[in-house]
Amino acid sequence: MGLSTHVLDTMNGCPAAGMQVALYQLNGYMAASEFILVKKFNLNADGRNPDGLLIDHQSLSKGRYRLEFDVASYFANKGVVLPDPNFLEMVHLDFGVAFEDQHYHVPLLVSPWSYSTYRGS
Repeated sequence: MGLSTHVLDTMNGCPAAGMQVALYQLNGYMAASEFILVKKFNLNADGRNPDGLLIDHQSLSKGRYRLEFDVASYFANKGVVLPDPNFLEMVHLDFGVAFEDQHYHVPLLVSPWSYSTYRGS
């Protein structure tokens, strides 16, 4: 239960260790809304939050969230030569939590030129 993420570097075929990630919760709705920072962290060697769940089961609430992944800095730190500006700088995944009693896993598969995501288990 709760909220988790996992990032895989599809260019190098490995977890995205060291990538900086930020989690925000949306306060309000649509144009009058703002994203409130919940936490920032760097992914561990497995491409996951080193503290485990981003939000535990008891604290997960219904609402809208954003995960922000610093893709350009991650690949630059890996020594990948990137154009200026890079095609992907930050990847923002906006998603909703409708069921507080379910687990929401939000993985990211990423390269300097593409990404995909899905609701995992």
